[in-house]
Amino acid sequence: MPLPFPLAPELRPISGKVLAGERLDAADGLTLFTTADLAGLSALANLVKERITGNRAFYINNQHINYSNICVDDCKFCAFGKKPAQDGAYEFALEEVFARADQAARRGARELHIVGGLHPTLPYSYYTDMLRGLKDRHPQIHLKCFTAVEIDFLASLYGRDIRDTLEDLRAAGLDSMPGGGSEMFSERVRQILCPNKITPARWLEIHRIAHGLGIRSTCTMLFGHVERPEERVDHILRLRALQDDTRGFTAFIPLAFHPENTGLAHLQGPGGRDMLRTVAAGRLLFDNIEHVKVYWIMFTLPLAQIGLRCGADDLDGTVIEERIYHMAGAATPQGVDESDLRRVILETGRTPVRRDSLYHEIPDPPVVAPLAV
Repeated sequence: MPLPFPLAPELRPISGKVLAGERLDAADGLTLFTTADLAGLSALANLVKERITGNRAFYINNQHINYSNICVDDCKFCAFGKKPAQDGAYEFALEEVFARADQAARRGARELHIVGGLHPTLPYSYYTDMLRGLKDRHPQIHLKCFTAVEIDFLASLYGRDIRDTLEDLRAAGLDSMPGGGSEMFSERVRQILCPNKITPARWLEIHRIAHGLGIRSTCTMLFGHVERPEERVDHILRLRALQDDTRGFTAFIPLAFHPENTGLAHLQGPGGRDMLRTVAAGRLLFDNIEHVKVYWIMFTLPLAQIGLRCGADDLDGTVIEERIYHMAGAATPQGVDESDLRRVILETGRTPVRRDSLYHEIPDPPVVAPLAV
């Protein structure tokens, strides 16, 4: 079937595979990350996106709660983590977490996205009591909490294994996990970015166990720092292989590195072309993950709009009070209204679809006529 758009010669064999529904391999992935034909690459990814989710673009009414930035690790790419006595270090009492959840519930939020640093002294009960308290107060809100790095730290700190820790958290109210903490699986890159962080094998193992327990998660890739194209491909293919086994990932989220206020502030970070390329390449390589998210907090809303035509089908959500990326100097808002997200989607020609955390569609709220005055 001829394509309605031109392609550079190096993309034509890949388009043949895509049209035939064949899996792309590592050599294909390297071509996706090195071709100069961004327009053709984006159009091909858009074709695949529309084959999977049509003209729809998803979003969620959610709120981020970063319960503490106190962290024992020293990741060079991070501007969020602080040592206990360092200026700017904080930790929320549970009542502060609950107050933020109350605020989210009043806005109609369907999800709380909760992550923090590797805090060395918070008791195990802090995490289970947090989940129980949130579920007791707001049973309708999905709790998407704690990265694999946090899960590993909790298990190690309190002498428990991963399965028991996840079962405890699930019993307390955990619904799903975010995909943060994978960064870039390349050992060369990790020695520069985060030499003390859990290994890629451990990250994958924790998500494998979570998926086996029925706990879904997202998966991520931090890009635009010191990695090479082949390392991006390797990272994606390792995630794809786990998805083959578990089918537990709901979405792939490329995370654009922001260097300001980090130990790698001398780097430039990715440009707009690279960000759109990574979205498109992710859409084409992940033939087993239905959704690709263009996280507007990192991309900006205007660039995220373009991403919705380059293979992405999800903007994430209202977010509200995101701290991690903004402590690295992000200039995007810390949250937007649902109406803003719908407008942004409509401007791209897509149909906005409100979703829950597992991509079930939620009907639009009824239109209420203004009160007569």
